[in-house]
Amino acid sequence: MKTIFFIRHAKSSWEDMSLRDRDRPLNPRGLRDAPFMAKLLKAKTPQIDKLISSPANRAFTTASYFAEAYGLDQEQIQVENAIYEASTLDVMNIINALDDSLNTVLVFGHNPTFTSLANMFSQQYIPNVPTCGIVEIRSGASAWKDLNQDNSALINFHYPKQYF
Repeated sequence: MKTIFFIRHAKSSWEDMSLRDRDRPLNPRGLRDAPFMAKLLKAKTPQIDKLISSPANRAFTTASYFAEAYGLDQEQIQVENAIYEASTLDVMNIINALDDSLNTVLVFGHNPTFTSLANMFSQQYIPNVPTCGIVEIRSGASAWKDLNQDNSALINFHYPKQYF
């Protein structure tokens, strides 16, 4: 069984309009939500095998809070450039290429892609995966290359406003 978590980056700041989109940091709400959601996931899923993040500052910073919650160093986060401005197919290609020794993987990225991915695996329409939202997909596939809509389903969906 394989489990993938799609985690949208926490709320980012638009304060400094001179920054490139990739460089935008988290805003105060994002700095509150990311560690909270990381601890929440750690309590529900105590063991993970890998963290993969978009190179965008807001996504990598979010991933860093999750790494910290799991006792991992930032250097253990795999930065995957293809996640930034990715299509659902781009992200699925990354997932389908994962090493089969991994069973539980966290992927940090962006909308609208993560909402589209959530809806690929959900029985009910999700209009939006909010910032720092966590979508858990569980698959009966034994190999990542076989993970698809037919053998996988959304089983949990958490986001900060459920708790604040």
